[in-house]
Amino acid sequence: MAPPAPPPTTIVPHRRLITASVMLAMFIQTLDSTICIVSLPYIQGSMSASADEINWVLTSYVIAAAIMTAPVGWMAQRFGRKRLFLICLGGFVTTSMLSGATQTLEQLIVCRLVQGMFGAALAPLCQATMLDIYPFAQRAQAMAIFAMGITMGPIMGPTLGGYLTDAYNWRWVFYVNLPTGLLAFIGVAIFLPNVPPKAGLRFSWYGFAMLAIAVGSFQLILDRGQKQDWFTSREIIVEAVICGLCFYLFVVHMFTADKPFLPPALFKDRNFFAAIVMVSCVSSVMLATASLMAPYLQQLAHYPVLDSGVAMAPRGFGTMVAMFVASWLGMRFDQRKIMATGLLSLGAALLVMSTWTPNVTQLEMMLVLFVQGFSIGLVFNPMTVMAYTTLSPALRPEATSVQSLARNLGSAIGISVTTFTLSRGTQTTHADIAAGITPFDRVLQSNDAISRILDPATRKGAALLDQMITYQAKIIAYNNDFRLMALTVLPPLVLLLFMRRHAKPE
Repeated sequence: MAPPAPPPTTIVPHRRLITASVMLAMFIQTLDSTICIVSLPYIQGSMSASADEINWVLTSYVIAAAIMTAPVGWMAQRFGRKRLFLICLGGFVTTSMLSGATQTLEQLIVCRLVQGMFGAALAPLCQATMLDIYPFAQRAQAMAIFAMGITMGPIMGPTLGGYLTDAYNWRWVFYVNLPTGLLAFIGVAIFLPNVPPKAGLRFSWYGFAMLAIAVGSFQLILDRGQKQDWFTSREIIVEAVICGLCFYLFVVHMFTADKPFLPPALFKDRNFFAAIVMVSCVSSVMLATASLMAPYLQQLAHYPVLDSGVAMAPRGFGTMVAMFVASWLGMRFDQRKIMATGLLSLGAALLVMSTWTPNVTQLEMMLVLFVQGFSIGLVFNPMTVMAYTTLSPALRPEATSVQSLARNLGSAIGISVTTFTLSRGTQTTHADIAAGITPFDRVLQSNDAISRILDPATRKGAALLDQMITYQAKIIAYNNDFRLMALTVLPPLVLLLFMRRHAKPE
């Protein structure tokens, strides 16, 4: 994806302007993964879509970005990093504008799919550029800036989306990319050095096809499993077989082919392998939490769309503060200890969220979300540095693509799994609560106004009683989802024990 990094002594002209330009591109790409979350109920009503169908607006974007991230390394070297950067940035902004102008759900999903394909290259291109223009001694600060772009987009997306939807309408969550995208496009076109392409590079289309089919099939299983009743459905069984077979063929091809799609040496490096698992886990929490909090605040706590976006804003501020703190601490302390602190505090914040009810005070909610954002920042910055500590510079192009693939795939899995568990948890909890309500209940046997209103023998009473049970079942299902997400910090904590320490620069 990128040419070999320049020597540490090389002075790159206009480094600050290059940094600002690529980070603007990085910001709008990650912003679009969550900016429409708080607007989904409005889009759903406008498009006459069901709850399951509207989730494709999110997952189509994320999974397209995940699939198309893998070949970015080859495309950047084959066609030139700057040319690819400009093509993808221009296509991303264009499809964003088209998404805002769509009239049907099918049109919106297609536009989001293509937008994700164009946006897939932006994250690895930005990361490779930052690694190349900064010397080793300043890499922690550079990765702090890069990690801020990755995390600030998804975290600030709901807040900005809530404001735009309240002040204008949901279409502006897509139109907002135009001014920022134009600034990034002009900056990249003027300041980013032009590296000549390498015309003779080979590309493993077989390896890419197997990986893309495996990822796509896996996402279909996650998105359609609940609706199709999982493995009682022939469709889900076929998709599972295709996913497993294609992934197996991809792994065999990687270890046996002369020119594999991804070099096996990437996964032999302990630090890098641990980092891609960690980025998947943390990304799943980061995006899934946002996708859960928006409907929680609007549907259960009855927050207006703007207030729900503002309530989620402290996550972004927490991440911003943590990026600078982690960058400063990273040059003085063991990066693994910083990540362990962030993971433990992230798990603690999710456990606190698992005890919430819609009556939780806004102050407590914002404090916990600030801690969650701060924890994510403490993890992402040192994790990005540690991933490349022991990795050969020759593997950097493919490494940045794989790390972006892991982040997008983790985000897609997080949304799909929490959506499924929320729906299934609501159904099972509703059944459990309803089983305990009988005509012999003392409340229903009394002769006061409440018993008459809730009389299940009447159509109005049965409907009202069912509504109350569903409300309580949703609260419990949300709590279980947050408790489930708290468990995702355990694998990264274990992997920290196997990572080599980051050597301090002289």
